[in-house]
Amino acid sequence: MRISTIQAYNNSVGGLQKNYGNVTRTQEQISTGKRILTPADDPVASVRLLQLSQEQSLNDQHKSNITAAKNSLNSEESILQSVGNVIQRIREIAVQAGDGAQDSSDKGALATELKQREDELLSLLNSKDASGKYLFSGSQGDKQPFVRNPDGTYTYQGDESQRQVPIASSTLLNISDSGKALFDDVINSNRVTTAVAVANTGSGRVSLGSVVDKLDYDGTFPSSTPPSANDGVGIRFLDDVNYEIYDLNDPALPGGYSALATGAIDRDDKTQDKIVYGGVSVIIDGHPAAGDDFSIKRDPSSEKKGLLNVVSDLRKALEGATNDQAGSYAIRDATAVALTNLDAASAQVLTGRGQIGARLNTIESTETFIDDVKLVNTGVISDLQDLDYAEALSRLSMQSTILQAAQQSYVKISGLNLFNFLN
Repeated sequence: MRISTIQAYNNSVGGLQKNYGNVTRTQEQISTGKRILTPADDPVASVRLLQLSQEQSLNDQHKSNITAAKNSLNSEESILQSVGNVIQRIREIAVQAGDGAQDSSDKGALATELKQREDELLSLLNSKDASGKYLFSGSQGDKQPFVRNPDGTYTYQGDESQRQVPIASSTLLNISDSGKALFDDVINSNRVTTAVAVANTGSGRVSLGSVVDKLDYDGTFPSSTPPSANDGVGIRFLDDVNYEIYDLNDPALPGGYSALATGAIDRDDKTQDKIVYGGVSVIIDGHPAAGDDFSIKRDPSSEKKGLLNVVSDLRKALEGATNDQAGSYAIRDATAVALTNLDAASAQVLTGRGQIGARLNTIESTETFIDDVKLVNTGVISDLQDLDYAEALSRLSMQSTILQAAQQSYVKISGLNLFNFLN
């Protein structure tokens, strides 16, 4: 078989290029420390490396979300602790205000401090996290949750949802709370209205009603479907001591009624005679006369009251305090209601702190899991991708020798010519 000169040259050049490529590739592997330079080097391992890289990137994003979530929740927990401290101080003011020895000027001084605490609460409830989002506006992080109305009451503007971030592939974590759930939906102890009948002849007075047993109130206090304006009970005195309780919606009224309960007030303490029915407690002050009527009605619109409005109502009561008996009764009623509502608000704040603690525990366990997964993935990536330097250096030495031999062969082959053998 004849071999042409061009064929010999091509074979030699092809061999040189192949050997040079092998040396270059090995040198690049050594310089980068990677066994796989292109997917063609190991298609199966390349696909697995791509999957692991994507998983690592996702875990890095989850770690970033975890950091943001921890910062937000720690800020929220700190704010709730401060809110609890302010509530405690307001409670102390309420107890002090209930002291009968306080005159109107003393109550005015307490109202001044209460106003400052009220402003402090408003500022705390409108707190933002590190990213500038309101903590207690639900999912509406850019909307201020609580605003003060012109009449001094407060309105919640956020929603009842929560902002969430993914901290793992299948784990979403709440990083905010609804101010409505934490501070606005406080069970109101004074969710009934009380009144004295115009025709009464005695000096009896009925205090603000206070729900002291929610289950009893929900189960037995008179109500109708649909709700009626007269849902509630009447208290009619048979003489200056004994009374009967009846349903204000009793069809036998006004000619007669069926007594729901009977009782007698304590003649030995005519200034504080307590009557409890259907989970509602009222105090009959003064001296009622036979035939005097008092009413206690359900008020569905006041089932709940916001923390800020609880404080505002107490402040207004203190600011309007008078130095007469009626003023003392009004402050006594206002402080009693405020104390019960403040305790309910404090319980909700503590519940909120407990929920935040549970979320922080979830973050801690999830973060540990992600760190473990990243460590395992790093080991797998290393096994698939990292270069065995000892093997690569030995291979480079052999490939360099082969390249040198190929180069020398090429020189000799390229020098062969038929004319060299003709004289």
